[in-house]
Amino acid sequence: MKLTKSIVLAGIALALTVTSCSKEKIMTVTDPTKAKITSGSEHYTFELAENVSRTKVTFRNHFGIELSGDLYAPKNAAAAGNAAIAICGPFGAVKEQASGFYAAQMASRGYIALAFDPSYTGESGGEPRYMNSPDINTEDFMAAVDYLSTRSNIDPEKIGIIGICGWGGMALNTAAIDTRIKATVASTMYDMSRVAANGYFDSANSADARNEARKALMAQRIEDFKAVEAGGTYKLGGGVVDPLPEDAPYFVKDYYDYYKTPRGYHERSLNSNGGWNVTAGTSLLNTKLLAYSDEIQNAVMVLHGEKAHSRYFGEDAFKRLTGDNKELVIIPGASHTDLYDGGDKNYIPFDRLAEFFGKYLK
Repeated sequence: MKLTKSIVLAGIALALTVTSCSKEKIMTVTDPTKAKITSGSEHYTFELAENVSRTKVTFRNHFGIELSGDLYAPKNAAAAGNAAIAICGPFGAVKEQASGFYAAQMASRGYIALAFDPSYTGESGGEPRYMNSPDINTEDFMAAVDYLSTRSNIDPEKIGIIGICGWGGMALNTAAIDTRIKATVASTMYDMSRVAANGYFDSANSADARNEARKALMAQRIEDFKAVEAGGTYKLGGGVVDPLPEDAPYFVKDYYDYYKTPRGYHERSLNSNGGWNVTAGTSLLNTKLLAYSDEIQNAVMVLHGEKAHSRYFGEDAFKRLTGDNKELVIIPGASHTDLYDGGDKNYIPFDRLAEFFGKYLK
């Protein structure tokens, strides 16, 4: 399967996952109006520990968009002074998937943790659906910090964030502007502006390739405008490819095994279903994330799998970080999506993450 520029843009950001393609296949929801279901759904892709509570919450960002989250807390949490962590990702996933799993695990280790859906996706607001923006999505993380900072049982000086996959890059982008964030973990990260502009593995990194992508996006805007004027919707780029081609790249197979099987499928997940709007990545193509990441003064951990196809994003981002409170952690044997839910060997070092936040959220 050739990774052309159109494939990269059409699925811009398949922040996807792992195992074997022999698992039972889930039927997908291809109608976007059916993918956004009500908050009464209790479908989570992980089990909740007995010592952790989960509460649905909402809060607004500075663009006025209402965001939906799940607040996880130890059942024996103190009445005040707790440390808290805001968590989002992967890009195109929902809070009932990896971010909720991370939040539940961190709550079982003593932290209050907020897993939230970003603007235009999941149970969060924003129209049209299935759009993204480096600016708005950075603001989403900041709004989550606003929310946590104002809760009576949380110490506003003890707040960190975790970004998974495409949201790892968003987390670093947020840490560069939001000095309230005392510690940041970028797990199995993508730099979404880099993959949008350069293609996977920088295979389309040229002015000519980008200009062809711009032409295609602008042509699609006209088609989308016509469709909306006629009462329709924007064209979707497709989630994880289905059926899976025999010659699909290994990381696409990994994503399929997570998003298209009972392991990680969710009705609201873009990657499990129809994907982003084709034009959703336009601003990513025109805006560079991480421009000021070298100025992040607070603590950062970049966490990646040894065998992750995306490892170059994390390693290159880490090279730009400065200060002795930054660390790069490479997990032996782990792939990109092993750091979504632990894979079959519990690859995610949650105890190490808890120690990292314990050191800096005090």
